[in-house]
Amino acid sequence: MATKIRLKRMGKKFYAVYRIVVMDSRTKRDGRAIEEIGLYNPNTQPSTIEIKSDRAQYWLGVGAQPTDQVLNLLKITGDWQKFKGLKGAEGTLKTAAAKPEAAVLVEEAENKAQKLKAAKAEAAAKAAEAETPAEVQHDDEKVELADVEESAPESV
Repeated sequence: MATKIRLKRMGKKFYAVYRIVVMDSRTKRDGRAIEEIGLYNPNTQPSTIEIKSDRAQYWLGVGAQPTDQVLNLLKITGDWQKFKGLKGAEGTLKTAAAKPEAAVLVEEAENKAQKLKAAKAEAAAKAAEAETPAEVQHDDEKVELADVEESAPESV
């Protein structure tokens, strides 16, 4: 049986996503696959290429022929060079910068909120300290004024 490693089209209209599959060479493009060994999404930046390297090596070893498009993907991931024993088995695949996980983002937001609360509490404490002596001074002045008024003789 002649097997091929080729692309199987999935996805929506104008948003094609491909599975990298091993098929009998006589089956339809989107027909039943023997095995799915990867995924290719050309719509993301950079394109998403996920290939199970061990399964690709197995199928290449038993004689499956990759199509031109799949051959290019195998060269990018380094699987073709590994199979042929050539230099550059690490491939030329460029990875996107990792996005921070949601848990990390939540922790950062909580830390920022705690810092803001602490800053507000400090500002409130400083304001309370500044107001407290002023109130005491006002109370003393009121007490002194009351003493002066009591000791003064009443005018008739």
